[in-house]
Amino acid sequence: MTRKQLVSRLLQIVVVLIGISFLTFLLTYLSPGDPVRTMLSATGVMPSEELVQSIREQMGLNDPFFTQYFRWLGNCLHGDFGDSYSFSRPVVELLAARLWPTLKLTIFSMVLMLIISVPLGMCSAVYKDSWIDNLVRGFTFLGISLPNFWAGLLLMLVFCVQVNWLPVICSGGDFKSMILPSVTLAIAMSSKYTRQVRTAVLEELSQDYVTGARARGVAEWKVLWLNVFPNSLLPLITMLGLSAGSLLGGTSVVEVIFSYPGLGNLAVSAITSCDYNLIQGYVLWIALIYMAINLAVDISYNFVDPRMRLKR
Repeated sequence: MTRKQLVSRLLQIVVVLIGISFLTFLLTYLSPGDPVRTMLSATGVMPSEELVQSIREQMGLNDPFFTQYFRWLGNCLHGDFGDSYSFSRPVVELLAARLWPTLKLTIFSMVLMLIISVPLGMCSAVYKDSWIDNLVRGFTFLGISLPNFWAGLLLMLVFCVQVNWLPVICSGGDFKSMILPSVTLAIAMSSKYTRQVRTAVLEELSQDYVTGARARGVAEWKVLWLNVFPNSLLPLITMLGLSAGSLLGGTSVVEVIFSYPGLGNLAVSAITSCDYNLIQGYVLWIALIYMAINLAVDISYNFVDPRMRLKR
């Protein structure tokens, strides 16, 4: 990626973030409910109408829409997303506190998924249309079909209730509490990635360089792992970027099932309590993560595939 392309992408990120911030603020502004009443109710206070209107005036919630939006956007540019109505803490502080548990869950899930999907995808491609291929494709079809919430509940029933090996409530602080959420996420992801690896490897196996390498007597494992697999990485890296962005944004269903203290669980709490400041900060966080990871993926193409550098 040239410097001009990098600057162009950064400008696009800024424009998209501004657009997302406007839409997010507009939707929360039009949403039913009163954030002041929500905030007072969270403290156990039964608000009177005079008190509600007084606090709304102090918080600037009676100002025109664009006045509120530009004030909020200016604060966001300084790293201030406001205070959470339900938690009575700064939004940035809440997001930062949930970042590390979500990051650990993301890394563990993706590592587990790669350990499963890459060998299975390669094996399925090498033994195409054999019983091994049919078996792998059957398992991937089953894994994609299973909803995350059902797989999570089934794993919880077996390993937490029946055999009592793992804790039901996941604190996010130790390794054991991360096993079931990570396995639940890895089941669906590894199924999709196995199919993607199989497709990419089959496409590379049909190339002329593979035929030439085999004709020269190069060992089959060298052809597969030193030639075919590196050339199959581009679509895999693209999917990894999307999956990493999704996981870092928080996997709400899985985190709620296992009571995992991540960003997804925080987002569900914000939505159920109409915590608009927290919702707005969370949406901007997800948008920034996705665009930053997509930019990193595009930059990584130049290092993974030298042909991309030749196209400059």
